[in-house]
Amino acid sequence: MVTNSIWVSKDEKPFLEEHIGKTALLPSHRVDLRNFTEREYNKFVKMNRVKDWSSLSWKDVGKPLEVKKYSSDRKQYEESYGEEMKPFTSWQYFNKAFHEWFVKDVPNEMKEQKNQFFKSLKSFNPQQIKSALGDVAKIQLWNYAHRIQDGVWDPRGKRALFEGLDVTNPRLLFLGAAEGYEAMQLGAMYPGAHITMVDYDEYCRSTRFEEFPESYPFLGENPSTGQQKVYYKGDFIIDYIVNDIRNLPFGKEFDIVLSVGLLEHFPDDYKPEVMDWHRKFLKPGGYAILTTPRNQLRSRLYYNVMADVMNHTYRELMTVEQMGLYVYENGFDIKQHGFIKVHNGIVAQSR
Repeated sequence: MVTNSIWVSKDEKPFLEEHIGKTALLPSHRVDLRNFTEREYNKFVKMNRVKDWSSLSWKDVGKPLEVKKYSSDRKQYEESYGEEMKPFTSWQYFNKAFHEWFVKDVPNEMKEQKNQFFKSLKSFNPQQIKSALGDVAKIQLWNYAHRIQDGVWDPRGKRALFEGLDVTNPRLLFLGAAEGYEAMQLGAMYPGAHITMVDYDEYCRSTRFEEFPESYPFLGENPSTGQQKVYYKGDFIIDYIVNDIRNLPFGKEFDIVLSVGLLEHFPDDYKPEVMDWHRKFLKPGGYAILTTPRNQLRSRLYYNVMADVMNHTYRELMTVEQMGLYVYENGFDIKQHGFIKVHNGIVAQSR
């Protein structure tokens, strides 16, 4: 609705408390300071549908779907070197490919790709036409998934998944942080947080995080008034460490240990180790928060069309029930769980 749109200034912090309840569509992304209406919440958020995790079995829920269509970059690499791409290398390829899409001027890119497609028709070259049509499909899908639907960041949905934690001025550890979006959202919801981000690809710190827009607003709480407040990247206390998770020097000192899109990159034999990474750094009574991509038709379509951008590594799509069983069977009690537009989410505590 026009009444919900924001006129965006060029100031570094263009969004104020007066903009709460509104949204703006920018060239590369959407900003969203709205809260869900009851109708929208019921449409986009499904919470706590499993009453007793001990009663579920793998026979009931089935196994996750492995995404087997790999990117052309990975295929070319393996053909050139005659060996499977190592995990670290695959993450380097993925981070660069993914970030290049985050910084696109999407409307201009859509125009350019359409022009290239029409030019390709004049060539009468089937391969050139197919390639150009594929580029059109990718940018159109990215526009819908990230800018229009805001399914990648999904601030309203993730606030619903993360709300209700009993923490004050929390210490937060983000494993596999990339650009750090979800940690900053938690920092807005739980003011005074000290955030430690960890990724083992330097590109994530130097580019994905550094280039995350300073002007992007996070909706959170004002501890002085109990009302909502707008926060920015520069408002948070953040340490960014480039290291392998297995080499971190921390003990059980964090109130929240967070991972986003981490669990699904490991086959079943390694998932207990992934869950141990969360347990290892949690204070007694602390919260492990995990999200994974949902197994649904539009997600399967997305990872098929966007394979060259997304699929450099082992990847699964899960239901929240499948994800929850991994968490529960590896020693955690699930406090809340649910799914939003394209992600599952779980908040758990170590047993």
